[in-house]
Amino acid sequence: MSGVDQARRMRRIETLARTLDSKFRIPGTGIRFGWDGILSILPVAGDTVAAGLSAYLIYEAYKGGARKRTLTKMGTNAGVDWLFGSIPVVGTIFDVAYKANTRNLKLLQEELARQAPPPQA
Repeated sequence: MSGVDQARRMRRIETLARTLDSKFRIPGTGIRFGWDGILSILPVAGDTVAAGLSAYLIYEAYKGGARKRTLTKMGTNAGVDWLFGSIPVVGTIFDVAYKANTRNLKLLQEELARQAPPPQA
């Protein structure tokens, strides 16, 4: 895969993670939330939609060459987010605090940094 394609993929993943986890801020606080937290207001259904978007993020990581171990960790984060986020009221607070997609973005960035060839001297 070309570097341009990989850069575009990472921009898509970064944008999706930010949109789902931290697009909005509660005024006067440092609390950020995104569509994942908003969707969790509808228990199970909203979290299932958000889980589908998280699955797309994981799919993009797979297409970008992430190792199975990293993909498994990402899937676990998404699963925990769906499971606990589906609990009425408490789940919404959990979604705002846990930020599974931001965690997954960080895992992917660490993975890609490990895979990068060392700089030429």
